[in-house]
Amino acid sequence: MEKKKIIIILLIFFVASLLTIYSTVIYIDDPNIVVKHSFFYLISLAIILILSKININFIYKYSFIIYIILNIFLLLVLFLGKEINGSRAWFEIPKIGTIQPSEFMKIGIILLNATTIKNHKGKDLKLILKIFVITLIPSILTFLEPDTGAVIIYFIISLVILMTSNISKKWFYIGACLLSIFIISFLGLYYLKQDLFIKFLGSEFFYRFDRITNWLSKEGMQLENSLISIGSTKIFGNGLNNILIYFPEPHTDFIFASFISCFGLISGIILILLIVSFDFTLLDLASKNKNITTKYIVIGTVSALMYQQIQNISMTMGLLPITGITLPFISSGGSSLLSYSLLIGIILNTKKRYKSIFN
Repeated sequence: MEKKKIIIILLIFFVASLLTIYSTVIYIDDPNIVVKHSFFYLISLAIILILSKININFIYKYSFIIYIILNIFLLLVLFLGKEINGSRAWFEIPKIGTIQPSEFMKIGIILLNATTIKNHKGKDLKLILKIFVITLIPSILTFLEPDTGAVIIYFIISLVILMTSNISKKWFYIGACLLSIFIISFLGLYYLKQDLFIKFLGSEFFYRFDRITNWLSKEGMQLENSLISIGSTKIFGNGLNNILIYFPEPHTDFIFASFISCFGLISGIILILLIVSFDFTLLDLASKNKNITTKYIVIGTVSALMYQQIQNISMTMGLLPITGITLPFISSGGSSLLSYSLLIGIILNTKKRYKSIFN
């Protein structure tokens, strides 16, 4: 029942996403985006159905190799990737679009973390160091692109997976203290010694962090127009293909504002409820699954999903800083769709590996 519910919600996401992206075409420089998005969504649904039926033990077995290959792609994209909006984070595939390795790195981190925790025997500190190294290597490569948002997702995935493992809680208290010291030192350097901040971390990182802190003033055309679009919409929206005010990235980062502008506040609330239902249905599957590795994969996937959902929706309303985080299964982006679909397919693969999810 849960599996059918997940597929039904994904189909609703598909329709909502497609209609919203269609409504943003007049504001973006890609007249074929609706066709491309439909193609990636159909491929994603096919991936989910296929992975839900085949034996996927080999994926667990070769999780380390998958992780290494994805890190190699992260390294190659720094030299061979296409630069978009100041970031070199995409491989360009002619007539298809771009592929973003950092999106797929979520899979590598989740898989390797899950198998590492399941197979670990020994002291807690050794496990923590393993997970930290697994997370740190791709984080450095992704940060160099630069893509700070993806780095945050990597660490959230690893932290939540560790928190749900059986390690002693004292390590989290120690970690919280160390993190507090780091944050206080970091903010002190940023606000009180900006010259040293730039000297140690570079002017580019200073600019990126400066953008995050500026959200407190609610300044910037993108946020201001998003707030106007949401605040001025009708209960049932302005209608399909009728976004009245322009804001950058209406089909990706700010697609929630575009959705509300077209379909109204009521539809926005319904979409949020569907997102919450989707996440908790995944967690319900995890609670019923006897495979420990799969449980950690679900936990890692849901932690990444929830962070992106909360961050994306909140930043369109000025509640959180604008970080370039997309809304999973709604925003345009083939890499995000494919990566999360791979994880959903793995999650839906139960011990009855060769039965259709509709049976």
